[in-house]
Amino acid sequence: MKFGKYLFHIKLTRNAVLPAYKGSTFRGLLGHALKRTVCALKNQTCATCILRQNCTYALVFETAHALPAPENAKVSDPPHPMVLEPPLTEKREFTAGDTLVCGMVLFGDLNRNLPYFIYAFDQMGRIGLGKGKNGTRAGFTLESVTFGNNAVYSKADGRVTLPDLLPEMTLHPDPNGNTDRVTLKLQTPFRISTKTGQGPDLPFDLLMRSLIRRCTALFNTYGNGEPDLDYPDLVKQAGQVRLTDNRLAWFDWQRYSSRQDKKMYMGGLLGQAAYQGDLGPFLPFLRMAEIVHAGKNTAFGLGKVALETMNG
Repeated sequence: MKFGKYLFHIKLTRNAVLPAYKGSTFRGLLGHALKRTVCALKNQTCATCILRQNCTYALVFETAHALPAPENAKVSDPPHPMVLEPPLTEKREFTAGDTLVCGMVLFGDLNRNLPYFIYAFDQMGRIGLGKGKNGTRAGFTLESVTFGNNAVYSKADGRVTLPDLLPEMTLHPDPNGNTDRVTLKLQTPFRISTKTGQGPDLPFDLLMRSLIRRCTALFNTYGNGEPDLDYPDLVKQAGQVRLTDNRLAWFDWQRYSSRQDKKMYMGGLLGQAAYQGDLGPFLPFLRMAEIVHAGKNTAFGLGKVALETMNG
């Protein structure tokens, strides 16, 4: 599955007050700007619009209406083709001239639509982000967009250059997959459903069930189909891996949904957990999670993880 990770570099033109976790702020404004940019039939809902399968907004924000669920998929709805990575800083007050970087990961053919996202970010700056200290929104300018070490857009020339070659994710076994200890760092809230209620811990088999579902759904929807894996055996092996150090805590977070006109509670786990056991079969999933995130609501930037491996 091909993917592209882009960094949007912005400079504030006004003082701003932003929430500690900025995922909902950036995603909400992006959705508003993108819809205003690309929506051709403004009197239609995405569910009934005949353009929804080719509309950048619908593909990202109304994915279930734009794409059918792949055959034999392990999830009912197709996963979103975008992951947002808002600035991780918990700083709330900013002044004009401050810079921020917002990351975005696009999967599959959606990378061809990068110019629409760049234009939408430019419009986001004109609309304004968060709140200014005097009650007005804080505008910003989009200075550049980078892909790796290369600029695919700069304010100076106003041109967009799509990457010549995109990296590709696979679930091939790691040739150095003899790792028997890993530490997983949850950098943004990790959300996962359990039948008995979730405490501040994350057993490895529960983690892997979630990762296997997400990774295979992405391959099934935006790659070359679902990988040929022995899922029951993987889950059985995951049950043999031990949680050896639990430093996780529950993080309560809420956002306001303008579509539903109410507050949404979206708490999750933060911190780190260490695991020990035969981890070789699971490293491809864990490495992939560093790119595609893990758990629920990844489109908001939730479930961002970092992995440390060690032997012996």
